[in-house]
Amino acid sequence: MTGTRRAVTGVLLVDKHEGVSSGTVVGWSKRLLNAEKAGHTGTLDPFATGLLPICFGEAAKFSRFMLEANKGYRATLKLGQKSSTGDTEGEIVETRPVKVDAVRVGEVLASLLGAQEQIPPMHSALKRDGIPLYKLARQGLEIERAPRGVHIHNLTVVTLNVDELVVDTVVSKGTYIRVLGEDIGEMLGCGAHLTALRRTSTGGFDVGQSITLEALEALAMNDREMQLLAPDSLALALPRIALSPLDAKSLQNGQNPVVPFSGGVSAEYRVYDEAGVFIGIANLTVREDSTASLIASRLMTPE
Repeated sequence: MTGTRRAVTGVLLVDKHEGVSSGTVVGWSKRLLNAEKAGHTGTLDPFATGLLPICFGEAAKFSRFMLEANKGYRATLKLGQKSSTGDTEGEIVETRPVKVDAVRVGEVLASLLGAQEQIPPMHSALKRDGIPLYKLARQGLEIERAPRGVHIHNLTVVTLNVDELVVDTVVSKGTYIRVLGEDIGEMLGCGAHLTALRRTSTGGFDVGQSITLEALEALAMNDREMQLLAPDSLALALPRIALSPLDAKSLQNGQNPVVPFSGGVSAEYRVYDEAGVFIGIANLTVREDSTASLIASRLMTPE
């Protein structure tokens, strides 16, 4: 597609296929919508598939809600083999016999639920002195990585067939499923690595809502644009408040209006005008006189 790039705002839910980087998906999406600006909301490894929300234009202001959100995955583990990267992109470095049953697998998965610390893998996009760790790993280097806290909210068996285990999981931001797969393999005593990984959800979005880029390309431009969700869809977990025209204008002008408010709590809110037009995100502080003060966090650019 050729021509001058244009301002496009919205959220595109892409079903990424295997073998392409998240950056490639962003570039392809921009081309298909002839858009000026776009970015993803959390990298998927090239070998992984599934849900990758792309934020265009003004929607990028609210991408942090997806970056911070819990994410769901379906992971396929090859039992009895460890790889150098924890997935199929590395070499098999160890092979062990597999002697597991459904009861033992269930016990292991249950033991991994909750808060825990994870050491990020060397084959990751985390940087040390500006250099991605995976580039250092390709040079045969391994450096110390500090563990970080993650939370495994759900971890259940989908299928167990001799040396292949498929699990569904919901995890906090920053969780590496490759590391989780390796932990499962070690606790089962046979080792494991990922052979497939599919992101099934992020925040309030589900992969069933997404579209492949091939399917998007087959649509006319108007129909492609119909695939875009509104920017406020990124923050639907936040409570909502509507402002009078005067208070809405005040907030957009950089002021901190005091608005009538009762029965709510101090928190971040999605803010709309009386007509239901999304203004942005603001921090609301409840006062004792049944009012609340608003301080803008991220606002849409007024038209």
